[in-house]
Amino acid sequence: MDAMDINGQHGRDGRNGPAGPRKPGRHDEAEPLIPKHGGYRRLKSFQVAQLVYDVTVRFCDRYIDRRSRTLDQMVQAARSGVQNIAEGSQASGTSKKTELKLTNVARASLEELRLDYEDFLRQRGLPLWPGDDPRRKELVARRCRTADDLAGWVKQAAQAQHAELAARAADLSGQALAKPDASATRSMQPARRNSLGEGGSIPSIRSIQSMFPAISANAALVLIGVASSLLARQIDAQAAAFENEGGFTERLYRVRTRKRGLAP
Repeated sequence: MDAMDINGQHGRDGRNGPAGPRKPGRHDEAEPLIPKHGGYRRLKSFQVAQLVYDVTVRFCDRYIDRRSRTLDQMVQAARSGVQNIAEGSQASGTSKKTELKLTNVARASLEELRLDYEDFLRQRGLPLWPGDDPRRKELVARRCRTADDLAGWVKQAAQAQHAELAARAADLSGQALAKPDASATRSMQPARRNSLGEGGSIPSIRSIQSMFPAISANAALVLIGVASSLLARQIDAQAAAFENEGGFTERLYRVRTRKRGLAP
């Protein structure tokens, strides 16, 4: 609470009983020189970026070679996203320009991290979820708050995918065991041959654990997308405020001008 909040309710002058109409003084500024700032822990962008950081630390510990530079780069990019949101929020009291710059650095750091996760999938031949994959909306709706929450969701998603593949394999097995006549065998469609594997064999079912890396990386990418979207809106709002209200220098000018006008 600033000085204006504390003193603005005084009904006496502190010396000789009830005071009459009080002359405007130093507590009447409509605009404080240093406005409220910080509060970054309440920002949704900070909360999601922090979750991305925690998830990335756990992901790298499990799936990235400790001797690889990629591990350190991914962790540092995730950390940069969190730290720059916080630093920009704290700096906003005296520099809207710095706040805007650091918020954009946070978004750039998360974009670097996005590429690292995409590289992980591509280099290992793992699938990248398309934009319309239903698991994306399912994960966002889940509103995971911790890395443990996300790990639980990943496990459930892997179990569901495993069950779906097992059901598909059972269906293909039933088709393969059927005894078509000779003409049907000769006219078997290539697509069906491919679905059954080489020579019409049933493809093996991957273990649930083997699905974790791909699902975990895609889940992290979804969270990065959410954080980046929030930061983009935050940057737009900061840019508009800076354009309309100016920064610390303009605010200092307005406050000093007002004080001169109120001086007796």
